[in-house]
Amino acid sequence: MTSRDDDALSWAGDDDPTLVSATAPTPVGGPASSRRQSDELAEAETEQPGEISTEAAPEGLSNAALISLGVLGGIYLLYSIGWFVGGIRVHNLSGLLGIDTAVSVPVLVLAVAAPAIWFIATYVLTRGSRAWIRFAWLVAGALLLVPWPFATLGAGS
Repeated sequence: MTSRDDDALSWAGDDDPTLVSATAPTPVGGPASSRRQSDELAEAETEQPGEISTEAAPEGLSNAALISLGVLGGIYLLYSIGWFVGGIRVHNLSGLLGIDTAVSVPVLVLAVAAPAIWFIATYVLTRGSRAWIRFAWLVAGALLLVPWPFATLGAGS
């Protein structure tokens, strides 16, 4: 019979030979042995030993690109807020002009969603393109989607 301490650290069936341990032994040699081990793994993954794989791993975005993407995403978020605030102001004024609410509310919803739609569509559709193409489309959208009702009328009442 095992002690209570050993019982807490074991499960029934731990000695089953069909189970494979999830932890692998770590090399003790340091960076040289880990580099050698990664070289051996890379060779094992190729079809023929000694053959170098010509497949390039997909590159991620650089730090500057990620920061620029975040800044542009923040601008688009502020544009959505600006379209909402300015659109509510225009919606209140549209009653004076005799425009029906059934027309102005869907337009307001689309105006608020337009910056998010542009950002997501640009990001998805330019996924396989170069980074400068993606940023060119994002900057073009930032110039096109300026919330003019907020810019011209302001937020005041």
